[in-house]
Order: sequence, then structure tokens, then C-alpha cells
Amino acid sequence: MSVEELLAKDFGAFPGLIRAHARERPEHPALIEGDATLTYGELAALMDRIAFALQRDGVGAGEAVAICARASIPYAAAFCGILAAGAAVAPLAPSSTTASLTMMIEDCGAKILFLDRETGQALEDVGRAGPSTPIAGEPLPSWLGPVGAKLATVEIRPDWPFNIIYSSGTTGAPKGIVQPHQMRWRQFTRASYRGAMTLVSTPLYSNTTLVVFIPTLAHGGTAVLLPKFDAGEFLRLSAARRVTHAMLVPVQYRRIMERPDFGDYDLSSYLVKFSTSAPFSAALKADVLSRWPGGLVEYYGMTEGGGSTMLVAHEFPHKLHTVGQPMPGHDIRLIDAEGHEVAQGEIGEVVGSSGAIMTGYHNQPEKTREAEWRDAEGRRFIRTGDIGRFDEDGFLILLDRNKDIIISGGFNIYPSDIESELTRHEDVVEAAVVGVPSERWGETPVGFVTLRRTASVDGPALLEWVNARVGKTQRLSELTILDSLPRSAIGKILKRELRDLPGRPTKSG
Repeated sequence: MSVEELLAKDFGAFPGLIRAHARERPEHPALIEGDATLTYGELAALMDRIAFALQRDGVGAGEAVAICARASIPYAAAFCGILAAGAAVAPLAPSSTTASLTMMIEDCGAKILFLDRETGQALEDVGRAGPSTPIAGEPLPSWLGPVGAKLATVEIRPDWPFNIIYSSGTTGAPKGIVQPHQMRWRQFTRASYRGAMTLVSTPLYSNTTLVVFIPTLAHGGTAVLLPKFDAGEFLRLSAARRVTHAMLVPVQYRRIMERPDFGDYDLSSYLVKFSTSAPFSAALKADVLSRWPGGLVEYYGMTEGGGSTMLVAHEFPHKLHTVGQPMPGHDIRLIDAEGHEVAQGEIGEVVGSSGAIMTGYHNQPEKTREAEWRDAEGRRFIRTGDIGRFDEDGFLILLDRNKDIIISGGFNIYPSDIESELTRHEDVVEAAVVGVPSERWGETPVGFVTLRRTASVDGPALLEWVNARVGKTQRLSELTILDSLPRSAIGKILKRELRDLPGRPTKSG
């Protein structure tokens, strides 16, 4: 079956598309990393050798295989190989703590953990918890199945898990978001990436990345991997590779646009740029539109799926303060605190439903139910925890987050996890963590604590202590010791007041 015939189907398997591209254009580059290139013919062959080895080692259909590494050609091939074996990919953040990684590996039940050299050295203790297979260098070549190895036939079903993405690689209990094959199929068959040269500069463990990386390969485009983001290198690659598509979080756009040499690079090959995962200011969108060739599209939604909105910024330059309109087939509604729909123009929590929706949180049925809302007909929606309203033209305006998630550099940070770690210190009585604006990251977490009367620790020592125990993305930039935390009449800590407190004395670095 041809690529076009496969993409026209209501459902198909992603590995089948890779093999179809290998038959039709075997020499076309699928993956580029630095000076290395992997063609579709080579990718399909490597994918099947990895899948054969996984099946040989006892990985069954529907089971999970974890990857914890920087983005690379071997990582991408392992991702495809896991799917070809009928298994689910569990991509884990290398910046997570050892304790969190252990929890995530145990939660998904991964029999095999793929690591690169750098991550393997940093996470040696995790590697001992189960079989560990390096994906860069030895012993991967000796572990692979033989060339031309014939896989056991796997008929992938629409409801099987495609991937399990963990919402929080942190010290708390992470939630594994199970996204089925059908959800991913709908995402990439409705996208337009034919002939794309996509620059991938966000981590492959993030859903933000996968919503452009997977469609690029599904449509036979080329994914250029940038393992670690650097604004100058991003611009250099964009010009050198004649890049057409890219997904960036707002803080990356800011760093690129602030470069004094931005205008020195030829970016005329760009067709469209995407953004998601964090608030994107109207002023920054306007700057991108005015100086960077090609369109600009902002997505608003959750890894859990449900409903998403899309702002085609170059078509609606007067709506840059919004996150756009519901995407085709997506039902976005607003509800009040009691779960009732609000009237047009009123403020409410954003909930959404569509064919792109998670199966649920892995092994956490109660958390899954908490994330759901059902309308009068019993249709399933996902609650976002975000507060917004629709304008008179049906564009969604986000006003605030009902939850206290901090979005730093495009990634979610859960304050409760850091607060829990702070209170483990023997001198800490209470702790609260909030996000404050950061030019570099969009937002950054800052902490507030009250101490026991007998406490001997000071602010700098406590800041160093907690930052050594949380993931890299969770580290506090500042810590303030208070006599008491501000509370409402019913005892709720008033985090808004904490954000506005002057003089936060203890700073990291």
C-alpha cells in the first residue's frame, strides 16, 4: 500500500508509514543530526532490527519500553523500533531526579530502558533497576537483531498505547498520560508536512516536540535534530538546512528574536512556525510576524488531549492577545466551579473534547476521573484547570491558571512537589512555591518557608539543600524565610500575595 493510501485510511500504524516511505523514497533523508544523516531506507531497516531485538528479549505488544536520553538519531530510531514491536514508548526526562525516574520506570513497567552515554553515567543507579540498553555507541550494534530480521506479526489496534508521557518528572508521584495510537493517527494524518524540513529543538520526551516530530516522519519529511537548544545554532541550522517548519516554546522565540544578528540569517525557506506549552505574549508574536518569514501558529491544549485551540497569527494579527479558536472537530466549553456551563462571554474553566484524547493516567483511575468532565449527553471532556473566556468572535482569551502549575521554559513544574521536598527538612514548618516572571524562562519557581524556632539553617543553605534534591528544571531561583505565610479566612495560603512580596533575599547562583 502506498503512503497516500495509508494516510487516507481512518486508522493505520505509524511503523507502516516508515516502511512505505522506505519503499517509495529509500534515499530521502529522514533524520539529520550534525553531519550524520539517516535515510528512510536505513531508518526502516534499523527500526525493524530494534523491534526484533525487543521481541526477542520478551517485550510484548502493549507493554512499555522507556527512553531516557538527549535527542539523537539513535533515540529517534529506538522510538520507531519500540512502536514497530507493538510496544508503547515511555520517554523520560533526563533532568528528573533518580527517585522520580525510578518511580516512572516502575509505573510504566518498562522491561528495557534505553540510555545514551551521558544519561547512563548520570543515572547509573536507575540502570541497575532493570535491563538497560545504551542507544549511542556500544553495545547497541551487538544487541540489535540481524539485518533482514523478520518480526513477529503485530496487528496494532487503535486503542493500544502509542506512548506514555509523564506529566511531572519530579519528586512527587508522576502521572503517566497514556495516548493511544488512534489519537496520534488523527493528529498526523490531518497535518501537512509533506516535503517538510523540520528543525526539532525541544526534547523528544515532550509532547510539544512529538506533535511536529511524528507528523514530519509520517509524511516523509526530514527531521533535523538539535539535541540542546542554542539560539545561534538554531538560526545557523535554519539557514543552512533551508528549514521549513519548527516548533518553539515562547522563551525560545524570545532568545532568538533578541539576538542582534537575527537579521543576518536567511530564513526565507520557512513556511510556518509553531508554538505551544506556555503563555506567548502578543508583543512577541507581533515581533515574530514582522521579522521572521513564514506563518506563525499557536496551539493551546494539554498533553492529556481533549480540546485544543489554534491561532493562525498571520491571518488574525488583531487577535494576538488570544490563543485562537477551537480546532476543527474540537469542542471547547467553559464551566463554573460547580461544573455548569457558563453563558457566552462569561469566565469559566476551560474543558475540551475531541478525537485526540488520552486513554487516562496510567494506573491512576481516580486521577483520571478527576481530570474529566461530562456534558449532559455524557460526552467526555478533559479539564484544563485554566480560566478563560471567549470573545465575540469565538477566540479564547486565557485569564489565569486555576491550578498553580508553573510553566518554565515550556515545561510544567508542580509547586506541590517542591513544597513537599522543602518540608522534608527538619527545620522547615511550612513551604509554598509560586512562579514569578522571568525574562529567560517565562516563569521561574521561587519558594517561601517558615522555620521552627530552634532552626539552625539559613536561607542560602536551605536553598542549596533543596536544589540538590529536585530536578534541574525545578530548582528554585529564590527562597524567602517568613514569620508566617499569608492565608485567607478559611486557611488557604494566598499565593498571589506571595508573588507580590517585595525583597526576596536568597537567590540561586
